[in-house]
Amino acid sequence: MDNNNTGRKLFVLDTNILMHDPTAIYHFEEHDIYLPMVVLEELDSHKTGTSELARNVRQTNRMLVELMSNAPHEQIVSGLPIPSFASAKNGNSSGKLFFQTDEFDQVVPTTLPGHKVDNTILATALGLQKKYAGEKQVIIISKDINLRIKAGILGITAEDYYNDQVLDDVTLLHSGLHILENDFWDTHAKDMDSWQESGRTYYKVTGPLVGQWNPNDCLSTQDNEFQAIVKTLEGKTAVVQLVRDYTQSKNSVWGITARNREQNFSLNLLLDPDIDFVTLQGSAGTGKTLLTIAAGLTQVLDQNRYNEILMTRVTIPV
Repeated sequence: MDNNNTGRKLFVLDTNILMHDPTAIYHFEEHDIYLPMVVLEELDSHKTGTSELARNVRQTNRMLVELMSNAPHEQIVSGLPIPSFASAKNGNSSGKLFFQTDEFDQVVPTTLPGHKVDNTILATALGLQKKYAGEKQVIIISKDINLRIKAGILGITAEDYYNDQVLDDVTLLHSGLHILENDFWDTHAKDMDSWQESGRTYYKVTGPLVGQWNPNDCLSTQDNEFQAIVKTLEGKTAVVQLVRDYTQSKNSVWGITARNREQNFSLNLLLDPDIDFVTLQGSAGTGKTLLTIAAGLTQVLDQNRYNEILMTRVTIPV
């Protein structure tokens, strides 16, 4: 069913959106949000634990309770006004938050078992399309690519969630990691110098690619045999420091070892006393919080480099 003829949109959120970003309900501007009952059930089953996902679920639940507080049942059924981040500053409401209060008789094809959460969301979206035909465009928002594929097959618009990205095009965001081509040393090894200092190995390299680097950028060959961090830059000459290998258990940080190249670079940056601020970006469950806490604990309790650890969470306007 084609319902793309209206400007008003109704976004049906998958559970993984709220587990990925508990502030998601504030990012849809003037459009409305719909939470199927099965999504609330899934949130309930993931709220326990100390993982980042569990914390995100609990934060989502707190925000939903805050929005529902003092609201009569009639308003909950008709839609709760929710502020966007921009409108929250002046107290204006934006779209509305709808909870599923009706059971739709819309069914998905028999080849899709109805007891699966994804298929229940699809059936709900089909029911909403029928209910709001000509009034609102119904769109499923999910991080699950298979759900989006099935939605497309059934004629439901489905999109990934990008509203947590500061840049419209995430490819423009500097990753801080440079993968060196196999011929890198052919063009950068001339007049190269190396030395040992305080138990660490340094290289001075000169070449055309150096101009693309920044201090504290991470360098790695494609086979990961060479991994280094840029320490200083002067024109097309850079001094780089070989990283410590935290994938080895002998170098573990509070029992934590790096599981991949990115985690190894992260620990090297977090444990460098010459770096005042480290930003780690990645999806939930990639170890950002765990690595940061481990690095903080070892520098406070083992190395006595700092006196305390301060942890904060993002402030959510409600």
